[in-house]
Amino acid sequence: MRESLATPEEAGARATRTNAAGRLLAVLDAFGQEQGALSLSEISRRAGLSLSTAHRLVCELASWGALERGPSGRYSIGLRLLELAALSPRGLGLREAAFPVLDELHHRTRGNVHLGVRDGLEVVYVETITACATHPTTGRMGDRWPMHVTGTGLVLLAFADRELQERALRGPLERFTPLTVTDDAQLRRELAQIRQVGFAVARGRITVEDLVVAVPVYDQFGGVAAAISVVVETERARPLVLANMLTVASGAITRSLAPQPGQRLAAAARRRPGSASVAAAAMRGDAGGSWGVSAPA
Repeated sequence: MRESLATPEEAGARATRTNAAGRLLAVLDAFGQEQGALSLSEISRRAGLSLSTAHRLVCELASWGALERGPSGRYSIGLRLLELAALSPRGLGLREAAFPVLDELHHRTRGNVHLGVRDGLEVVYVETITACATHPTTGRMGDRWPMHVTGTGLVLLAFADRELQERALRGPLERFTPLTVTDDAQLRRELAQIRQVGFAVARGRITVEDLVVAVPVYDQFGGVAAAISVVVETERARPLVLANMLTVASGAITRSLAPQPGQRLAAAARRRPGSASVAAAAMRGDAGGSWGVSAPA
């Protein structure tokens, strides 16, 4: 799992902690995937606050329900924050619309499936389904990764505005394997190709033996709301078949997100680059199954 990568501005803001809201957020920001339960002293240290200030804020958050104190005296995130997270259009609502489609995609591909959204210069997994028996990976819900190393991140970056792309590619770009692309010129060529064909294919960017295929998920207005991906072993990957499966799955999620399917969905489909090339590629591959495509061998 990746920790959040703060920009210099964000790092400065974290260091300052000059107002009450900032200190409250610093307490919540002390928690993470590897820090699910913390003692008061750990919260104080990770938030950059004095022990007395941390104690006062933790008590306030616990009384409101944002934090919960366990039998051991350690604190964890409370259910009240889960209730608030459910109100986010990119949170539980998106996951609920996507999960049945992702579950079928997982069973048909026997791969690891991810649903990611952009947060700043990172991609955050808001849903993951892992093929534990055949191909375990470390990807978990809530994980953050630089956008240049994941399939979902590359897709989200490809369809982002030019200013954000420049910020993301400004570097230095982190390398995870010998196959991780860190050259900004090469990444710009990849982003252009993704916009042209409508999907991303990347091999060995985080784990050498894996290949990922990813596509955008559109909202009912034709904007990119998220991205979905399938990760499989390179030796058994059939990228064009996976791209077609993902494209059909993306359309199903879009229909689930839309209150009333209609002309806006058709407009969104027309705006999707590469849809014709994916369909043509699928016609050259296998056909069949409930989505009109076959699972990769």
